[in-house]
Amino acid sequence: MDQTMDLRKIMHIIKKRILMIFGITVTCTALAAVLSFYVMKPVYEAKTSVIISKPMSETTAQTYNDVLMYQDLVKTYSEIAKSKSVAKLAAKKLDNKYTAIQIQRSADVTPQTNTQMLTISVQNGNAQDAKAIVEAISEAFIQESAAVYPSNNAIKVMDEAELPETPVKPNKGLNIAIGLFLGMIVSGSLAFMLEFMDKTIKTEEDVAKYLKDLPVLGIIPKVAKR
Repeated sequence: MDQTMDLRKIMHIIKKRILMIFGITVTCTALAAVLSFYVMKPVYEAKTSVIISKPMSETTAQTYNDVLMYQDLVKTYSEIAKSKSVAKLAAKKLDNKYTAIQIQRSADVTPQTNTQMLTISVQNGNAQDAKAIVEAISEAFIQESAAVYPSNNAIKVMDEAELPETPVKPNKGLNIAIGLFLGMIVSGSLAFMLEFMDKTIKTEEDVAKYLKDLPVLGIIPKVAKR
């Protein structure tokens, strides 16, 4: 019975404040849509994959231990790819259109689990620049790695970077959904807060609640205007 009454009260509050709830929710959703479509700048991402391996000779086969060793070595190579020296060399390849710091901040190097491969990705507001930067980084990485490990390690590009056609940010659908969700949460919370702060007596239940020791003798009916 109490649960039914609580549910009725909740529905009553929602119905009472429905215009406010609807207005705030629509406003938040519309604001998220405006920000996503007209304010936030699109960001494009270009990727390339490189593999690190030991050259195979005619007489020596690559063993399982070699594979494990190179998987661990990939972590070291990933740090080389993130290094300032690689970023500086990449900046030179791009005729210093971007600084080494800008290149480092826009790039991400991720070792692929249980493999001898690295994924280099770059995000930029220009699709062509994103592709050019990731290519410059991969070239600089191969050169710097050869200088650091001038032995038998072979590094080559597996997947060439492609020109990104669609931006990865902003996620317009997700942003609008978040705006809708936040609007509902904020408006609902505000509705219940206003109801909680409202101490005026409006119904028989309010009289019984606030004036527990006094009986209800009568009520004044609400007459609709003609």
